[in-house]
Amino acid sequence: MSERHTDGDMPQTASHDYTGHGRGDSAWGHAAEKTKKSVLGVAVGLTLTFSFIELLGGLWSNSLALIGDAGHMVTDSASLLFALIANLIAQRGADRDHSFGHGRVEVLAAFVNGIVMLGVVVWLFWEAFGRISNPEPVSGFSVMAIAAIGLVINLGVAWSLSRDKKNVNTRAALLHVMGDLLGSVAAIAAGAVIWMGGPAIIDPILSMLVGVMLLHATYEILRDASRVLLDGVPEGVELDDVGRFLEEIPSVRHVHDLHVWTMSPGHGAIQCHVQIESPACWPKILDAIRTGLHDRFGIDHVTVQPEWVLGETGCGDACDCTCEEKAGCDGGCGKGARGCTTCSSELVAALDERIERAERDLRLKEEAEEAGRSGD
Repeated sequence: MSERHTDGDMPQTASHDYTGHGRGDSAWGHAAEKTKKSVLGVAVGLTLTFSFIELLGGLWSNSLALIGDAGHMVTDSASLLFALIANLIAQRGADRDHSFGHGRVEVLAAFVNGIVMLGVVVWLFWEAFGRISNPEPVSGFSVMAIAAIGLVINLGVAWSLSRDKKNVNTRAALLHVMGDLLGSVAAIAAGAVIWMGGPAIIDPILSMLVGVMLLHATYEILRDASRVLLDGVPEGVELDDVGRFLEEIPSVRHVHDLHVWTMSPGHGAIQCHVQIESPACWPKILDAIRTGLHDRFGIDHVTVQPEWVLGETGCGDACDCTCEEKAGCDGGCGKGARGCTTCSSELVAALDERIERAERDLRLKEEAEEAGRSGD
């Protein structure tokens, strides 16, 4: 049974903070960074509406490039819609049936979306190869005009999303919209070439280019969704680095049964056993662990099982006897015995220094990221 301990308690089993699940934020009890629903709503409305118009225009003008670009926009609008729905569902938080909340709704929806888009890409390439062998007439001016309208709409969506750069979901959506911009440019190029008397084969060739972009975006969606659904280590985090970081914390002797996984995009979790030499300092050690994991690795759900180890004397259980009872042992009152009754000022200072350093490094990182966004 996990429980939270204060400085006045001596933990006997696992240690865990029920009230906040660590120092970080999340959408299901971790107090998530909220996606701007109004921005996403506008983006969904614009992209979904025009993707339908572009699809009709592609069928009318017989342009595979327009149809492919419409498919790309459907993908992005679906991703935005999933993000919006997931944001609304995630606000329900955890309940008796979903103790981790509903944060993976968006991930599951993205995975399904990726599978569907694989079918779209296969169809697009099949049609493109067929038209390369047997080119069909295409209305170049219609393609160019419809794609130009799409370019303007995509620019408007990109501008609205760029106003909320601090939100990771919005930044990811902005990246997809930039792909739509490229698709619109490709369709405009195809329409212009055909309108000026160029070969109609340019349309299926450029549609295949859009298909490649779709395939790349689909691969990334499936890869990221699979990482979360399979409880993979968060992207950018090395398991060995986490273990080394924990063992560098003062009084931590060894770490084992280490598990790190992704609860939802941007939110990691950890479960491990740590062997420590100073039980009286456990609350301070736990604070150093939680602060460092959050600030350095972005892990905000921390569950740690402490285990006491013998001090340097190696005689008796360090937590079962006092210094006086160990007086007959070689070395007298060892480091382990001192840790049972007091938390030395040197160890407290070392732990405080690590906490302050982790928080300082996080501030510097956030300031650098903010400066980079301001310069964009």
